[in-house]
Amino acid sequence: MDDKAKNLDSQPSNQPNSRTAPGRNLVTSTGRNVSRGAAIRAQKQAVNDANRVASQYLDAANKHPLASGDRPRRANVIDDNPRLKIIGLGGMDGGGSKNMLVIEYQNDAIVIDCGNDLGVDLPGINYGIADTTYLDQIKNKLRGFVITHGHLDHMGGLPHILPKYNVPVYGGRFTIGRVEEIFQNFGLPMPKGFELKTVIMNETTHERLKIGVFFVELVRVTHAIPGSTMVVVDTPVGRIINTGDFRLDPNPLDHERTDTARIEELSRENVLLLMSESTTTETLGRTLSESQIEKSFIDIMDQAPGRIFVAIFSTNVNRIQMIVNAAVHHGRKVAIDGRSMISTLEMAVKNGFMKIPKGTFVPIASVSNLKDDQVVVVSTGAQGEPNSALQRMSTGDHKYVALKEQDTVILSSRAIPYTGNDALIRSMVDELFKKGVHVFRHETYELDGGGPLHVSGHGGQEEYRDMIKMVKPKFFLPIYGDYTAKKYHIDIALEEGIPRVNTLNVDNGQVITLAKDKMQLGGEVPHGTILVDQTGAVVSTVVVKDRVLLAEEGVVAVVLTIDKKTGQLLTSPDIISRGFIYMKENEELMNAFRAELRRAVSQRFKRVDLDRFKAELKDYVTHFLYEQTQRSPIVIPVVNVIGGRAEKANNNLHGAGQVAPSGETPKTPEEIALEQQRRFAQMRQRLLNQDARVD
Repeated sequence: MDDKAKNLDSQPSNQPNSRTAPGRNLVTSTGRNVSRGAAIRAQKQAVNDANRVASQYLDAANKHPLASGDRPRRANVIDDNPRLKIIGLGGMDGGGSKNMLVIEYQNDAIVIDCGNDLGVDLPGINYGIADTTYLDQIKNKLRGFVITHGHLDHMGGLPHILPKYNVPVYGGRFTIGRVEEIFQNFGLPMPKGFELKTVIMNETTHERLKIGVFFVELVRVTHAIPGSTMVVVDTPVGRIINTGDFRLDPNPLDHERTDTARIEELSRENVLLLMSESTTTETLGRTLSESQIEKSFIDIMDQAPGRIFVAIFSTNVNRIQMIVNAAVHHGRKVAIDGRSMISTLEMAVKNGFMKIPKGTFVPIASVSNLKDDQVVVVSTGAQGEPNSALQRMSTGDHKYVALKEQDTVILSSRAIPYTGNDALIRSMVDELFKKGVHVFRHETYELDGGGPLHVSGHGGQEEYRDMIKMVKPKFFLPIYGDYTAKKYHIDIALEEGIPRVNTLNVDNGQVITLAKDKMQLGGEVPHGTILVDQTGAVVSTVVVKDRVLLAEEGVVAVVLTIDKKTGQLLTSPDIISRGFIYMKENEELMNAFRAELRRAVSQRFKRVDLDRFKAELKDYVTHFLYEQTQRSPIVIPVVNVIGGRAEKANNNLHGAGQVAPSGETPKTPEEIALEQQRRFAQMRQRLLNQDARVD
C-alpha cells in the first residue's frame, strides 16, 4: 500500500463501524479487534474441515498425486517374480463396501467382486465405487471379473468399471441374472463397442473353468440372496478361497445349504490361503435359521385386521417367496411396489428362482379397489430410504396407496451397519405410528407381541470359526470388513491354531505377496473412491469439497459496478447471500457492509490493477464477515467496470475521421457509457429477481 493510501487509512471515517482499508486490522465500534490473519486462518480452517470430510472418499489421483500421470507406469510388463499378488481395491475398510479384490500372477489377473458403497454421506452423492487406476495399469493382464453374489456392494460397480476393460463376467445363474439386470436398468449409455459378456458357472456340479493362468470354481454358500457362492482359485502358487458373504444356515428357506461337503473335500487337497468375509465377527454364537421367522409372518397375517404391508430388501427373494406363500395361504392377493423390487422379481421368476401361483400378483394401482383383508403389499423401504415406496406411503406422498388406521406394516430387516440408516428408519416409524398403523419390527418383536422378523445374511462367531475349521488353510486373510471386524476375525483364527505370522490385517491398496511358504506385504498401489451422483455420473472430489463448504458456511457474492474514469461506484453494492445469513433480518450489518465496500472502492480501485483489487476485496470481505459473524463463507467478488475499451475505440474512430461499422454515426463517449449502464441495469435486475434472498 502506498503512503497516500496509508494517510487515508489514518483519517477518521463518518461511516458506522470505522475500519481500515483492505489488508489492515479491523476495529469495530464495540472495540473488538480482529486481525486479518485471524480471519484468513478461520477461512482456511473451514476449508480444511471440508477437505477432511470429503477426503474419506478421495480418488487415487488425490490420494496418490503421482498416480494421475507423473509416476512412470509399468503397465503390461511381465512380472518374473513367482509370487501371487492379492490387492484389495475396495472392501478392506469401512464395513466392507465397494468390495473388489485383484488376484494377479505374472501376466494374468482376475478381479473378484466389483461393488459400490451405498453408505457415502456427502451432498448430492448416491454411492461410491472403487478407483481403478491400478486396473488401468494392468489392463492387458485382466482376464475376467468373478462375482460371488448379486448384492450391490459386490457387483454394483460393474456398469461403471467393466466397460473400460470389456472382459467377461463369471458367476452363478442368479448372480449373472442380477448383472444383466443392473446393466439393463443403468441410466447412462454404454461406451461404443462395449458388449456385456457373461459366463454362467454351475456351483452344484463343481464346474471348473480356466481363466488365464487360473482355474476357478464356485461353491454354494447360504446368504441373504439366492445363488451366493465362494470362489475357489487354483493358482500356480497354490489354492486360495474367497468365501464371499455367508452363513451356515442348517435349514434355509430354499433348502440350498452351504456345500460343506465340497469345502471339506477341497481342504483335504490343501488350501494355501483362506480369505473370509468379516461383516459380523463381533456377533456371538450363531445366526438364527431363516426358517425360524416363517411362523412370525403367519401369526401376524392370522391376526391383522386390515391390509398388510411388508418392507424388505428387494434382493431377498427367498423371504419374499415365504411372504407370498403365507399370503396365498390366507387368501390374499400380493402387490409389489418399488422399481428395484419389481425388476429383481421379474428376473427371479424368469430364471425359475420363484414360484408364483397364477393370479396371485395384482398391480399396486388396484390395491384401493380390494377389501382390506384381501391384500398384502410387498415393498422397498425397509431402510427408510428417501423416495422408497414405504417411505412415500408413510408421508402420504404415494401415488396409489394412502395408509390408514388398522393397516399393518412389517419391517423385515435391520439397519445396515455403517450407513446411518437408523435415524431414517426411526423417522419413518414415527410417521407410521402417527397414522395409527400397527408396526412390527424385528428390533422390538418381543414388545410388539410377535416373533423374530429378520435374520442376518452373515454368520456369528461360531460360523466364522467353523469355516476356518473346515478349510484348514495355511494362511488367513480377513476381508470385507473394517479393521476392527477383521481384528476379531484374526483372533478367531489364532484360537484355531493359525500362527499370527500367517495372518494379515490390511487396508485397501496394500499389496499382499503370497508364496508357498510365506505371506507378506509388498508395497501399495493407487486406490481410492470415485463418487457417483443420482444420475450415474461421476462427481469430482473438488466439487464435493465445495459442496461441503457451502453446506457448512454458505456463500456471499459481492457485485460492484464501477465507473472506470472516476473510480466511483455507479450503483449501491449488490450483496447476494446463500446459506450464510438472512439479509432482511440483518439490516444493520448490511448497511455497514455496504459502507465498507464503498470505502474499499474509493481507497483502492484506482491504485492497483483489477486482478489485485479483486483479490484484496475478497480478503477484505472475508475479514469483515468473520469479524462480524465469526463465520467464513465462500466469498465471490464480481467487479463490473463501465466505460473502457469501447469508449477508447470510438475516440480513436473520431480522431481518424472514420465512421462506425455499417455506416452508422459513431457514438459519443457519453452515449456509450449510458448504453453500458442501461445494459448492466437490465442484467442486475434479472440477477436480483432470481431469489428473494437478495437485498
